[in-house]
Amino acid sequence: MRYDIAIVGGGIVGLATGLALQRQSPNLRLLLLEKEAEWAVHQTGHNSGVIHSGLYYAPGSLKARFAREGNRAMVAFCREQNIPYEVCGKVVVATEPEELPQLEKLYQRGLANELEVKRLEEEELKEIEPHVRGLAGLLVPSTGIVNYKQVAAAYARLLQAGGADLRLNHRVERVVADSAGVTLEAAGTTFEAKRLINCAGLQSDRVAKRAGAVLPARIVPFRGEYYTLKPEKRALVRNLIYPVPNPDFPFLGVHFTRMIDGEIHAGPNAVLSLKREGYHKTDFRLRDAVDTLTYGGFWRLAARNWREGAQEMWRSFSRAAFTRSLQRLIPEIRSEDLIPSPAGVRAQALLPDGKLADDFLIVAGQNTLHVCNAPSPAATASLEIGRYVAEQVQILGG
Repeated sequence: MRYDIAIVGGGIVGLATGLALQRQSPNLRLLLLEKEAEWAVHQTGHNSGVIHSGLYYAPGSLKARFAREGNRAMVAFCREQNIPYEVCGKVVVATEPEELPQLEKLYQRGLANELEVKRLEEEELKEIEPHVRGLAGLLVPSTGIVNYKQVAAAYARLLQAGGADLRLNHRVERVVADSAGVTLEAAGTTFEAKRLINCAGLQSDRVAKRAGAVLPARIVPFRGEYYTLKPEKRALVRNLIYPVPNPDFPFLGVHFTRMIDGEIHAGPNAVLSLKREGYHKTDFRLRDAVDTLTYGGFWRLAARNWREGAQEMWRSFSRAAFTRSLQRLIPEIRSEDLIPSPAGVRAQALLPDGKLADDFLIVAGQNTLHVCNAPSPAATASLEIGRYVAEQVQILGG
């Protein structure tokens, strides 16, 4: 079975990449392999559903560019495909005086990223989100919400209609890349392709290693745990409410997100997962745990962020602590208002020096291209990432 390009990974990035390639070259012989029984099971299927604006990312970075352009592309795609979405906007809230300088830095970053951003005084903030306690805030009108599993399903339908060979239940067990192309073994079948694109998410570094690529980072999984507000408490949140991020901690902090189905999600916290696809506190896989706990980069990250990490762990096991963190934004929230909700696991590329890879990480190998860091805002930016990867594949030749 000979193809022009094989893609490993049927999440939203892999599917969007296939769609970009198909649109670029309609006669391309395209193969997409996914190990699960359905599309978008892992990071995409546990996504918060936010259509990000690109507020937080370093100006000039791929994340900033792709989020901004991807926001518009995602809204246009949803409109074309009749996928429910809403551009509802979000507020970022400073609750303490010491957060005000960081809020101003965020405002300036938003302007540098060519976004519409509005400063909010306390009374203006109350008009938008009446139950929020804050000294000041920012309004980012372009932020929206959608169900990314529905988006991924639409990508898959279009790929199938265009003649791509889509294979579920095909876990890639072996990859051989050489000057002649790439050979893959999956589900007892051998496939050959001129080029390979690796979009395997939580398993992307392992697929890359099998293909002989040298990566500057390792995937370390972090579980994000959520609660859902009881239906009778949904009126406390109109749209999306975020805290000012702690500049010394590499995650955004717990926030409130209205989902497209009307549910209100609160979270996530961020804790180490000892299983790459471990969505429960007790999930454990020896190989995954060893890969993380024997990696020097993880221990350097832990040493740098041990206080914040300890707080995240405590919040994971204490609903009262989780509630207190939410009450910084909405004091009316009570512990009994929260219902446990399914968690997600973020595939985070971690560098040997203990720093998180700030940008999307795309590494070329022999006739291969590996997307090895595509956390948020990858779903928002999926169409733009797909276009970029399709262009990079052409640079590989063939």
